[in-house]
Amino acid sequence: MGIKTVLCDLLGIEYPIIQGGMALVATAELAAAVSEAGALGVIAAGDADPESVRKEIHKVRALTSKPFGINVYLLSPFAAEVMRVVIDEKVPVVTTGAGNPGKYVPSLKDAGVKVLSVVSSVNMARRLERAGVDAVIAEGMECGGHIGQIASMPLVPQIADAVDIPVVAAGGIYDGRGLVAALALGAVGVQMGTRFLCAAECPVHPGYKQAIIAAKDRSTVVIGQSTGHPVRVLQNRFAREVLQGGAGEDSKAAFSDMAVDALRRAVFDGDIEYGCLMAGQVAAMVSREESCKEIIGHVMATASDALRRLGSYTFPLGG
Repeated sequence: MGIKTVLCDLLGIEYPIIQGGMALVATAELAAAVSEAGALGVIAAGDADPESVRKEIHKVRALTSKPFGINVYLLSPFAAEVMRVVIDEKVPVVTTGAGNPGKYVPSLKDAGVKVLSVVSSVNMARRLERAGVDAVIAEGMECGGHIGQIASMPLVPQIADAVDIPVVAAGGIYDGRGLVAALALGAVGVQMGTRFLCAAECPVHPGYKQAIIAAKDRSTVVIGQSTGHPVRVLQNRFAREVLQGGAGEDSKAAFSDMAVDALRRAVFDGDIEYGCLMAGQVAAMVSREESCKEIIGHVMATASDALRRLGSYTFPLGG
């Protein structure tokens, strides 16, 4: 059973699922596999230079003819140049994080690019609606990596009530139960990140994947809170040292540089002790490596199961 929403029509996809734009993780190979499976695959530009991003765009187009997106990190020193590459290459979709993309929206829209922006508050959602974005991604604090201060359950319906554009739910989504819950809260689809870390097509080191698979319900912690840019990660020696003040949370810039270096150690070297293992709270639900097709198939099958279960309930009228 399929679930088609306005998100599918907006993005030209089969299923209302977006793959999160995870820095250093969301490569052309992962994005293409997700798009081929019927969802929206997303390449993470991160701090990459524009020509590196262009190469990833060419790679994904060699692997799939289906729609895909680029996630642009607005704090990157190359953000403006990457946006120009997006327009030049006629990328179908852009997702943005870490700021307001308002100054780029007119040019992107003129080029036919759909713009979806990650938000963690009602106020930002309203601002971005006024800026002209096509949809917002309401991201709860359950997610991995950089987080806001509000959980998905209260955040999504507040934003859905506050704006007239489509809302995508993110943070704490593992399977179809999360998708159905998001739809009930007023969203038109979901964005998933952590589960795709253990996709067969995801390029992260096997050690990182095994750390996700081994995670329990209380395995994640939040670091960097004193810098104003909190990050959710798996507990390890790196996280403990940061929380104990031994790894320098004193400056936002210093913390950011340290976290990126540690993320590289996790992604490329599989350093599960001193790497920054960004992961959401649903890491505890990930039990094995699967292909993107299997992951998306499981999400849609369990969504159908959830809807059937709800359909078996009776709702007496009156009181």
